[in-house]
Amino acid sequence: MIKLFSYLRAHWIYVLLAPLLMLLEVCMDLLQPFLMASIVDKGVMQGDLNHIRDTGLIMLGAALVGLIGGFGCTVFSSIAAQRFGADLRQDVFRKVQTYSFRNLDEIGTGSLVTRLTGDIVQLQTMVQMLLRIFVRSPLLAIGSIVMAVMISPKLAIILAIAVPLLFIVMFLLIRATLPLFSKVQRMMDKLNTVLQENFAGIRVSKAFVRKDYENKRFDRANEDYTQVGMKAQRLVAVNMPVLTMILNVSIVAVLMLGGKDAINGSFEVGQLVAFINYVTQVLFAVSSVAMMLVRFSSAKVSADRIREVMATESDIRSADHPKEVRSSRGEVSFDCVTFAYGQVSGQEVLRDISFTVQPGQKIAIIGATGAGKSSLVNLIPRLYDATQGRVLVDGTDVRDYELGSLRQRIGIVLQESILFTGTIRDNIRFGKPDASDEEVIAAAKAAQAHEFIAAMKGGYDTPLGQRGINLSGGQKQRLSIARALIQQPGILILDDSTSAIDMGTESRLQAALSQLMQGRTTMMIAQRISSVIDADNILVMDEGRLIAQGTHEQLLANCELYQDIYRSQHGKEGHVYG
Repeated sequence: MIKLFSYLRAHWIYVLLAPLLMLLEVCMDLLQPFLMASIVDKGVMQGDLNHIRDTGLIMLGAALVGLIGGFGCTVFSSIAAQRFGADLRQDVFRKVQTYSFRNLDEIGTGSLVTRLTGDIVQLQTMVQMLLRIFVRSPLLAIGSIVMAVMISPKLAIILAIAVPLLFIVMFLLIRATLPLFSKVQRMMDKLNTVLQENFAGIRVSKAFVRKDYENKRFDRANEDYTQVGMKAQRLVAVNMPVLTMILNVSIVAVLMLGGKDAINGSFEVGQLVAFINYVTQVLFAVSSVAMMLVRFSSAKVSADRIREVMATESDIRSADHPKEVRSSRGEVSFDCVTFAYGQVSGQEVLRDISFTVQPGQKIAIIGATGAGKSSLVNLIPRLYDATQGRVLVDGTDVRDYELGSLRQRIGIVLQESILFTGTIRDNIRFGKPDASDEEVIAAAKAAQAHEFIAAMKGGYDTPLGQRGINLSGGQKQRLSIARALIQQPGILILDDSTSAIDMGTESRLQAALSQLMQGRTTMMIAQRISSVIDADNILVMDEGRLIAQGTHEQLLANCELYQDIYRSQHGKEGHVYG
């Protein structure tokens, strides 16, 4: 946790001013019982109204000075905490941006959302409490103990018994709550995951009338979180009753011992009142420290989770002395590639894959669902790394390239068309932020998107809803293709990115791509035979293996699986496309 608090260094002025102003407030608070004792002993007991008035005005002035100190501390501690949270959140977000797909799979997006929001808010709150309560309470406790000992060393023995009792309770409380707070955060991760899945798939839920099922699934996650949270809070709630009991017993003990001395005249009444006030301040200050440490245990869990994110290094990084991809010929080779998603012993989804794509070729990949097609193309831009074997681009292992340079030369349209909140123009420019309007329009035309964009009221400035919700599936796919084409990549990868496009539009798209990608390499995953029929080479995948490759005519003559796919789409007597 101390490492995370290094983020406060940049805001040291606020970190310094907040405790200094709190020290001012504490000094004023310590002065109040002393002045009260003077009013009782020299004013009330002796009937001196002038002393009561003058001392009362001093008390009022001290209270105002304390108010200024407390207000200033609150302001500066809040500024420091908010800026600490903003800096930390920014760095955590940037760290997550460096993660590989495998890192994201392992931590989970629901957990990352919790860490970037709830966990960092916990730490912000902790920082503010450290600069206020954790400064005020120890200073107030120490100052009150000193003042109490100065008033009556004999009565101070009561504090010597009460304070250790509070610390014992505090230790037991923290020991019991720490594992519970850790569990609370895990339950929050689970709850956020359920929420994300439900909101992302709410249309599917409605279409299949699964509202009751989703409600029950959320209720279970919500109930688990609630139960663990209640258990933790029940333990925290023990603190106040124990404090109240120890405080009341201490006051009774002070009254019994000090009252005798006051009656026989060896101890002034005002001093007894002041001592009781200091005892109350000590015990409440120690209790505040106890509550602070309970919160600290909760914040420690959050800090550990944030440090885990910051300490996790992407398993996909540029080499120590990487090569720059200045221009790409587009040659792609797989050399005995095996791949598994698990870090250590995951099930292999690709087994001993070897093939070569010549520069400028159009390559199609076809096979049943789960055959490993998407996993295969994800290895080329290093979204994942091969478990065994090598993937080469232009004769160089992709792991030897500078990562950003490699990906800038590869345009990829993923299986799921993800668009961002903003305009259509912004989404197409996502592939090339400095693209001109002419380049944007040219990319849209090549992707067969210009016509429907022009028909919209705002044209290219039409705002898109979250994830492009105001577009059809086919329109989203075409914008995703335009986003990849605007890069003018040496290698273009289309991962089943025309599945929602009608055959007429797809035919025009393929023709435009053939012209645009002349001299460049295109690799496309497709489900329809009609989409791959003119490819220079077709790879047929089955259960993670490359079982055949060749042209449409060659595969139709020699590959049984390809024949089965063809017959399933065109019928037993279907015409052979030439």
